[in-house]
Amino acid sequence: MKDHVHMCLSIAPKYAVSNVVGYLKGKSAIAIARKFKGKQRNFTGEHFWARGYFASTVGLDEQVVREYIRNQEEHEDQLEQQQLKLQW
Repeated sequence: MKDHVHMCLSIAPKYAVSNVVGYLKGKSAIAIARKFKGKQRNFTGEHFWARGYFASTVGLDEQVVREYIRNQEEHEDQLEQQQLKLQW
C-alpha cells in the first residue's frame, strides 16, 4: 500500500499538531502539483491529501518508531506479496 506517508516530526509545544500537519499538507500539495501537473497557480478546488491524519507521541520509543518508518516500504511490499500468494 503506497498510498500513505509516515513521518517522525519534532514539534515545539507552542504549535498545534493540526496546524503543522495542515501546513505540511498544503505546501507539499502545491509543490507536487507544480512539479508533476505543471501548474504554477490556481489550486482552488483540488485535493491531493486525505482530510485526516494520525498523530501520536513517541517518547522513549523514538528509535523504534524511526526504524519502523525506515523499513515501512519493505514491510508493506512483503505484505503485498503475501496477499498475492493468498489470492492464488
